[in-house]
Amino acid sequence: MKTKTIGLGIGFLLLSTLSLAQGRGSQTPVYTPTVTPFDKLPDWSGAWQMVGPTVFDTSTQTGQGGAIDVGVREHPPYNAEWETLYKKNLERRDKNLFPDVFTNCGVPAGYPRILNLPDPYEFVIRPDESWILTENGPNVMRIYTDGRKHLPDQWETYTGDSVGRWEDDTLVFTTIALKGNRDGDNILDRTGLILSDKSHATTRMRKINDNTIQAVITIEDPKALTKPWVVTKQFRKLPQGTRLYDYGCAENNRNPVDEKTGKTLILGPDGKPLNVD
Repeated sequence: MKTKTIGLGIGFLLLSTLSLAQGRGSQTPVYTPTVTPFDKLPDWSGAWQMVGPTVFDTSTQTGQGGAIDVGVREHPPYNAEWETLYKKNLERRDKNLFPDVFTNCGVPAGYPRILNLPDPYEFVIRPDESWILTENGPNVMRIYTDGRKHLPDQWETYTGDSVGRWEDDTLVFTTIALKGNRDGDNILDRTGLILSDKSHATTRMRKINDNTIQAVITIEDPKALTKPWVVTKQFRKLPQGTRLYDYGCAENNRNPVDEKTGKTLILGPDGKPLNVD
């Protein structure tokens, strides 16, 4: 009797799972696949690395140094409310009290921060989709180029939903359904730049020469910005044969937080904090 009951339970579970899958499938928009043949796609093979520091928008940067240095900030077209939020983050950064949420295990970089990481990248191009793979994280971003559209009821995630197309050698894609800093766990860089859950972006990526890929990101955010914000990132090709490896954030965590003071610590080569009072 016990065996029969378990069997019936498994049967109901399978039927429920099948019904759920069918329900989801019935909501998926129908589209005619359109892809660019392999021989028409550009060559983005190899390993790449972002050019410059991890300041997200160096074109509007003021102050000297990198994202963690006192006085360094960017000037996106924030409205008054979001400029105030950014200034609060900067004040905490200047006091070394603004730990990077990305160092928490399992938190993705999200978009557009996935294009602002210090470690190597790979860009995998296929006719139906392209992938941005980062060693830092690791993180994966999927860009569908098979003719599909955004879902009308797409839920928000760190990286959002990206669909695009090829215009000759340029990958053009839109990214929607970004959760932004809604839950307080997503920033663009360590100055404390943030966007809202209403942000979306249009990105154009192409090789501008044999050794450089350029991404021009146009960000719109009716909740946080007064106008579109255009940011350009570049990536240089690394020597042939460069490999990417995975690593856990805990085993390479260079910035633990002091439990007593709340300050972000920087570890030296011996594993001991360099900035303890």
